[in-house]
Amino acid sequence: MQLRMTILAAAAASALSGGCALRPAPDVEEVQARALPGVSTPAQWRSHGAQPGQIQERWLLAFNDATLNALVEEALAHNPDLQASAARVAQAAAFVESASASLFPQLSALGNSSGKSTGGGGLNYGGLFASWELDVWGRVRAGREAAQLQLLSAELADQYARQSLAAMVARAWFLASEARLQQGLAQEMVKSAEALVRLNQERARVGVGNDYDIALARASLASYRDVAAQMDLAWRQSVQAIETLVGRYPAAELEVPASLPRLSGPVPAGLPSELLERRPDVVAAERRVASAFYLVEEAKAARLPTLSFNGSGSTLSSDLILLKERDDWVWGYGGRVVAPLYLGGSLQAQIKLRTAEQEEAVADYGRAGAAAFADVENALASSSALQEREPLLATAVSESQQALKVAETRYRVGSADLRSVQQQQLQLAAAKTSLLRVQSEQLVQRVNLYLALGGSF
Repeated sequence: MQLRMTILAAAAASALSGGCALRPAPDVEEVQARALPGVSTPAQWRSHGAQPGQIQERWLLAFNDATLNALVEEALAHNPDLQASAARVAQAAAFVESASASLFPQLSALGNSSGKSTGGGGLNYGGLFASWELDVWGRVRAGREAAQLQLLSAELADQYARQSLAAMVARAWFLASEARLQQGLAQEMVKSAEALVRLNQERARVGVGNDYDIALARASLASYRDVAAQMDLAWRQSVQAIETLVGRYPAAELEVPASLPRLSGPVPAGLPSELLERRPDVVAAERRVASAFYLVEEAKAARLPTLSFNGSGSTLSSDLILLKERDDWVWGYGGRVVAPLYLGGSLQAQIKLRTAEQEEAVADYGRAGAAAFADVENALASSSALQEREPLLATAVSESQQALKVAETRYRVGSADLRSVQQQQLQLAAAKTSLLRVQSEQLVQRVNLYLALGGSF
């Protein structure tokens, strides 16, 4: 009896003092070395256009568009994907509560009453039962730590999902504006082709034109009308995409501006060495590595004996059976040790499973880190190239307009044929379309850069 009390007291003291201390999870530097062994992070971004300085927060305000801001807020409130992300955070929080419950004593009550169908007498029983597993080896604490890290990872993933949704809405908004402007360009070309048809009809009426030129002009007009129809569809679909993102019915009723905002000054890009510790999706992946580490520790501790305190109090009464001291409570206490001896290799297999999951988490972190670096470099390179192209295309538009005027004049006086005019019309349309595409893509790449750098919107 004295030996049992000594063992229980020692176990209780060990549990109350925290048991065996948990090993710390690998730090960020160690995880990076394992996940990205071939990546040497440069001191500065390699692509042109990177500016020094701290990452810009609240980047959505840089576009100075109140309607866009309102659409983002609407999307955050109603987008189904974001609601699913929030639900995953709630699930992770519930797992933390569940994993923490085993650290506390458990108390249960049991009651029973029975009697004869003819009345009179029966057996009545009641009791309270308490148990407390002593987490000597840290198995329960390791599981709780893994759950807490999973919760943190889910919260960071939700944060990045919100940032990604804001970026998606902004990109869709700019693309819808571009589609409306492209629609306007197509209508301009239709009007220009209609004017050319009328010109050829007039030339034929006065005897200097022919049916061939009229047919050629009408064929060109039909082609431009087909392009205009395609632009109408593209505009409608771009508006429906925004409405779907923000949780509305895709009715193509949203009004989008017929202009694109001008870009603000260059964006501070920070340092490459800071990116992996700033972007929420990459930090979330690193937290999953730490969570997987503690799941391995939990599996290892499951091979060791479990120690627990047990206590109970019960009372039994009956009108049928004469019981000695029937109304007295009976109390009991004790301890229990359960040691797994042979379970068919399931515990070792569980360690192998958790270890493989940890290796997968490290690989996922490496993939997320490599993608983060690529996202920034690609956005910087694309922005720089687009910035160089814009003045070239603006010159092409200006020169094409001048060339079209000359071709139309020469055609009117009979020194050039219709095909030269149509060729200049096509060149002007192509130059205007390309310029508009580059201006819109600059806005899209600016959003991509903000998202890639990990700044909040």
